[in-house]
Amino acid sequence: MSEEILINVTPQETRVAVMQLGVVQELHIERSSNRGIAGNVYLGRIKRVLPGMQSAFVDIGLERSAFLHVADIWENSNENAKPIEKILSEGQTLLVQVIKEPIGSKGARLTTQLSFAGRLLVFLPQETRIGISQRIEGAELRDGLRAKLQAILPPDYHGGYIIRTVAESKDEAHFSADIAYLNKLWSNLQLAAQSATAPQLLYQELDISLRVLRDFVCPDTERILIDSRSTHKKMLEFAGNYNPEAAGLLEHYQGVRPLFDLYNIEEEIERALSRRVDLKSGGYLIIDQTEAMTTVDVNTGGFVGVRNFDDTIFKTNLEATQVIARQLRLRNLGGIIICDFIDMESQQHRDIVLEEFRKALARDHTRISVNNFSPLGLIEMTRKRTRESLAHLLCEPCPTCGGTGEIKTAQTVCYEILREIVREARQFDASEYRILASQQVIDLFLEEESQTLAGLSDFIGKPISMQVESQYTQAQYDVILM
Repeated sequence: MSEEILINVTPQETRVAVMQLGVVQELHIERSSNRGIAGNVYLGRIKRVLPGMQSAFVDIGLERSAFLHVADIWENSNENAKPIEKILSEGQTLLVQVIKEPIGSKGARLTTQLSFAGRLLVFLPQETRIGISQRIEGAELRDGLRAKLQAILPPDYHGGYIIRTVAESKDEAHFSADIAYLNKLWSNLQLAAQSATAPQLLYQELDISLRVLRDFVCPDTERILIDSRSTHKKMLEFAGNYNPEAAGLLEHYQGVRPLFDLYNIEEEIERALSRRVDLKSGGYLIIDQTEAMTTVDVNTGGFVGVRNFDDTIFKTNLEATQVIARQLRLRNLGGIIICDFIDMESQQHRDIVLEEFRKALARDHTRISVNNFSPLGLIEMTRKRTRESLAHLLCEPCPTCGGTGEIKTAQTVCYEILREIVREARQFDASEYRILASQQVIDLFLEEESQTLAGLSDFIGKPISMQVESQYTQAQYDVILM
């Protein structure tokens, strides 16, 4: 399937869109002021060891301490695993790598098992084995790749390697170049660690534009369009030294119209922030993201089908499998995901929908686990979460509703104010009570609830005045004692 990669660069942020047949499949955004730290290596210092949680908090120089679980300590990965209090102590320094970005109120997650990604290989300096990507199928091919790599490694080499999917058709020269790059990277890090003082950053992951050349380019990639001259030049230099085959794909876009406008990506980003996603058939999805999980609800909407209701449901669910898979990538939704497809009576239909869903999800580069339909007709799945979702990156909770998506009605607020005045009148002897509230609430007191307010004034024997506060939201109010 033909693929294009579009890169939009401004001083503030770099945005990458992966296109297939003219449709956006993935969006990646990296901001200069808040660059991601996943993959970075630090010399950290243990701040606190928690035996009860079998974990430790590590100072790596960030605002929040990072989190290290006993299972992520490389020295503890053998059969004779020890409790964390026997391995680490407060004040101790150690090399750690970020495997999960800080998300919400949680700090970064760390590991002591270091890994460095190259174009074809992942280098594991503490390991000795040679592994192969699970996406490479066929015992003969896997054995051939392993033998090819072992043939060019010196007898006294140290470290392990994982052969990446993109290495499937590469020769020894490509492997040798990757090994040289990774060995140099590891040597430089070791040298920096000798004179470092914790906490200190020792290795920073490539920026998003260079990661495109390392991680995103595949045999289907036809071209990479960049709208920045300096970034285009930087990528050409990196490709020339590291991935010469990709250099021919790089093009500097110099059109008058903004690159993302030309390909309608700005509209796609707006849709990816919307709760509702329309299907071509007339059905639609409702996607709700919470702290604990994400739910996806499939609805038939205006789709009435051509044969019968079962056929309508089946076709809507089939279309939804492709759209859901794409939306998960676009929005970078992770963690637990619950998909509520429309109930299907036919077991055959359920099996086909599940199979199509698995195929659509197979295009994702992120690790995914999918369960069968539950007795309630739900598909439960997990998608590895390593960085903030698109919505969390671009948006913040609404100051009016606080992120709930709902606000109290003006009538509800009116009744709260009336109860508040009664409470205040029983405790304090004021000469007057003044209501400060939004225009909507004051209007309701002046119209529908005017008699109620007059009755309350008679009941407490004190006048009640009102004042509009234009800065107040509908749910905000104050009762002032005069």
